[in-house]
Amino acid sequence: MRWPEVLAPGWELGTDPDYLRALVEYWREGFDWRAQEEAIEEAMPSHRTRVGGLELHFALRRGQGSNPFPLLLLHGWPGSHFEFIRVAGPLADPAAYAGDGLDAFDLVIPSLPGHGFSEAPGDPYFNADDAADLLHELMTQVLGYSRYGAQGGDRGAIVAVSLAHRHPESVAGIHLNMATGIPAPEASRTEEEKAWLERQARWFLEEGGYSAIQSTRPQTLAYGLSDSPVGLAAWIVEKWKVWSDCGGDIERCFSKDDLLTNVMLYWVTGTIHASTRWYAGHRRRPPAAMRPEWIGVPTAVADFPKEAVRVPRSAVERKYQLVQWSEMPRGGHFAAMEQPEALLVDIRRFFRGIRGEG
Repeated sequence: MRWPEVLAPGWELGTDPDYLRALVEYWREGFDWRAQEEAIEEAMPSHRTRVGGLELHFALRRGQGSNPFPLLLLHGWPGSHFEFIRVAGPLADPAAYAGDGLDAFDLVIPSLPGHGFSEAPGDPYFNADDAADLLHELMTQVLGYSRYGAQGGDRGAIVAVSLAHRHPESVAGIHLNMATGIPAPEASRTEEEKAWLERQARWFLEEGGYSAIQSTRPQTLAYGLSDSPVGLAAWIVEKWKVWSDCGGDIERCFSKDDLLTNVMLYWVTGTIHASTRWYAGHRRRPPAAMRPEWIGVPTAVADFPKEAVRVPRSAVERKYQLVQWSEMPRGGHFAAMEQPEALLVDIRRFFRGIRGEG
């Protein structure tokens, strides 16, 4: 590895070089990938199937209760199905974790197409709407669920919204820990909405460089990230630090094992390019979450204070049939790993209200 010169230590100009060196040293000398694989498989048993011409990987954990409800758990970027390792057990088998067996879910936890162990789509502009159709086929045609729910943050939230928009006859409800919204007309915007739009514009100016390059030149970026494991780790880990509620210390939220396991799921499968291409797909053909479309299925939003871009409730209500809004006391972008207990409590509460409907 040829390390770059360091003129600004710390995280101000990107990934902290001292932290990255320590992480890479642990990766080489102490990280046990096989142990992590076993832990993932125990919590979220893996399956593969062919859907819409693509080889799709998904974990399936059957619920332990009188009437488990089917639930898709959808990861974001730069995450993976590993994000759900801390909530899978309690959601599938709540009684084993001092919960109520009536809250049990049949969990389906896919690797999104082009991420981890799922095949990359051939379409360079594949997007969340396309993924929603594949996952709907997985749920209904492969697994036989006529009615199900979906939960996700980041990219997973965008796919969940596409599912609700394109397949409302089967999607009973969606639970999001990152929501989009529709702003009011300029002349009638509240101060809260003006501040949101200003904050969002500033965020994209200061923090959105990754999005700009991934939505316009992902091929160029892919050469470096596909060739260098250190470069890949730097690209991914910086987002886990900046977007989390870690107070500047990434290991307040994630251990080195957590970070490296997620990086490995991109490295060993060679899927970083396929995953970043989604940004180009969303730029070319914005999916339902990014369009001013009404989403008419029951929707819950868990609003975590350190989410990268937060949308006010008023804008969310213009877009969704919002039936539950929860302002969470702490947590950020990777909620299922940062605040698993708070997230699963909110998921259970929402789906109690819609399990028996329809």
